[in-house]
Amino acid sequence: MNRPSSGVRPQPGTGSDRTALPSGSSTLRIAGPVILVGAAVLAVVAGLAFGGGAAPNLLLDPGPVVRWGLPVVKTLSNLGAAAMLGSLVLALFALRSGARSFEIALDTASIGAAVFTVASAVAGLFTFLQTLGVKLSAGPEFGAQLGRFLLELPLGQAWLMTVLAGAVITIAAFAFRGWTATLLTAVLAAVSFIPLATQGHAGDLSGHDAAVNSLLLHTIGAAVWIGGLLLLIVLRGSRSELSGAPKGAKGAKDEADRGSDSAERSPKTAKGAKGRASAPRGGVTFAAVVRRYSSLALVAYVVVAVSGVARSIVAVGDWAGMLTPYGGLIVAKAVVLILLGALGARYRTRLIPKLETSGSGPFWTLVLLELALMGIASGLAAALSRTPPPAGLEAPAVRTPAEILTGSALPPELTPIRWLTMWNLDLIWAVAAVLGVVLYLLGVRRLRARGDSWPIHRTVFWILGMAALVWVTGGAINAYQEYLFSVHMLGHMMLSMAIPLLLVSGSPVTLALRAIDKRGDGTRGGREWILWAVHSPFSRVVTNPFVAAAIFVLSLWAFYFTDLVRWAMTDHIGHEWMTMHFLISGYLFVLSLIGADPVPRRLPYAGRLITLIAVMATHAFFGMAIMMQSGLMVAEWFGAMGRTWGATPLQDQYVGGGVAWSVGEIPTLILAITVAIQWSRSDAKVQKRADRAADRSGDAELEEYNARLAELAEKDRRAAARGR
Repeated sequence: MNRPSSGVRPQPGTGSDRTALPSGSSTLRIAGPVILVGAAVLAVVAGLAFGGGAAPNLLLDPGPVVRWGLPVVKTLSNLGAAAMLGSLVLALFALRSGARSFEIALDTASIGAAVFTVASAVAGLFTFLQTLGVKLSAGPEFGAQLGRFLLELPLGQAWLMTVLAGAVITIAAFAFRGWTATLLTAVLAAVSFIPLATQGHAGDLSGHDAAVNSLLLHTIGAAVWIGGLLLLIVLRGSRSELSGAPKGAKGAKDEADRGSDSAERSPKTAKGAKGRASAPRGGVTFAAVVRRYSSLALVAYVVVAVSGVARSIVAVGDWAGMLTPYGGLIVAKAVVLILLGALGARYRTRLIPKLETSGSGPFWTLVLLELALMGIASGLAAALSRTPPPAGLEAPAVRTPAEILTGSALPPELTPIRWLTMWNLDLIWAVAAVLGVVLYLLGVRRLRARGDSWPIHRTVFWILGMAALVWVTGGAINAYQEYLFSVHMLGHMMLSMAIPLLLVSGSPVTLALRAIDKRGDGTRGGREWILWAVHSPFSRVVTNPFVAAAIFVLSLWAFYFTDLVRWAMTDHIGHEWMTMHFLISGYLFVLSLIGADPVPRRLPYAGRLITLIAVMATHAFFGMAIMMQSGLMVAEWFGAMGRTWGATPLQDQYVGGGVAWSVGEIPTLILAITVAIQWSRSDAKVQKRADRAADRSGDAELEEYNARLAELAEKDRRAAARGR
């Protein structure tokens, strides 16, 4: 028996211990990463030569090694990040914890994170050399300059955070192998993309926020897509329970019926699994993993395409910009993306269905071709980040106060018609809303296809909630919230009260649990992860009615009467955090009061009404506290905008307090009415059940009660008679 390629020795007698590797699998395991990296490096060099991204600087030129090396190292960093995040995501949604394939996926993620860390460290050093125009030296002055760059300049801080995050992920992916630990590691891996998204031309162009959002979506989507495909090749060339092509659909079914489970566990994993429920009968087939990756890749492809178009619009500006070298690189990247889409369509429609019934040679040939195209796209992306954008799109040299503070020009006066016509789309929330509506409608269609019903009003509520989310985060509110405190407060009230009321009424968790198929192979799909989230200890805490109400109420005061509001106004990441926090806190609060979705605990109806009354009172005090402010909140922001139209900043702040007091109470009042109606209906249902029980039993309880009263009355009569 050949020694396994991994350092974890298989347990004797397991299926994977007896399974020979397919011919050429080891070669495939090496060829895949080599093709990906080689194509990426060639593409970045060609892109730099075409676009002029490595041309010498007129002043403070760092030399050819830095000019050419920085984009190449950045490409390696991106590919390492892709292996890191893509492997973690595919492990969470396609593999079984404790299985050999799961261990390999986490090893791959750890190696990818290590590459990401080292390459980012070198890229950060090259960025320092290029930014300051200094020469590499071992002297103390060089070290002091590098320290100031990493600790004081935003660009250096971003690279430092990236390197530290990569180091933590490298250790976490290697050391922790459970479901929850892997999920937390994947979240950290996604968060590590944020500093990268704020670098490059995203921070130099006008429309900074849109550029950062599109780049963040683009890089995360590409990482899931590329890293997942790379993991498939690694798994194919490794000795695991997935190795070896099935001998046919019938053979695969017979193997599943026999409950074969060839998963190999390391001694550490086996010890950790002691006492847990045994794995379900029937192992995970490679074809099933490929199908699950294909679903993830489809979503990633759509996200990459949409964010790429948005990014190009911000960077190019108009059609004339497409005639520049920058535009030429965009066209080349778009062609590669179209070819990748065509390959993906061929996978889903023709090759994946044949994996269980025929040879897989054509499939893996196309996988290698797809990796080559992905490498080309990654290299072109790195070249684009170093290529000067079309003239006129950089931030102007002389800027107005609004442009200095926000990065964008002051919008025109807010009139009634502009509430409908002004847009400043937030791509992150727009993509989330569209995906939410599409997945919801697909769930409804699946229920109806099998003969189940779903209330139409829930669908309407969900779509209205998502439409409101798009408008608040991308319409007039988002276009003016940086300039008018009153508009900012209106958006806050919508996010924390109105939109959650609509979304909770859509009962998305109930729909998902009914529509998503249950998996029987020990892996976790959407249904399993939702059930885990609903029953997790964290969920039991945050959905507790008192905790949810406390988070909802205290967030108001903590946000507006601390420096958090300043962070949300001056930093785009702070703004996105604010949006997410108030949306989630409002959703949890509403969910604890109404809705059909399962929660660990809800208060009795009387307790819910008392909670709502307390929240309404707190809202009123909060609005009054803002209205009574004699000074301007975040004066260096709202007071320095240079706005010549509309109310004065202090008057506008007073209006904002009134919005918090009045508009914020409307959804709360609707909630109170809804709870009262549900209470009434609940009492009516209880009475109907009692009436039906009485009809069936002749109201035995009432007859027994009357008999008892009669018996007591008879005793009293006899006692009175004896007394006489």
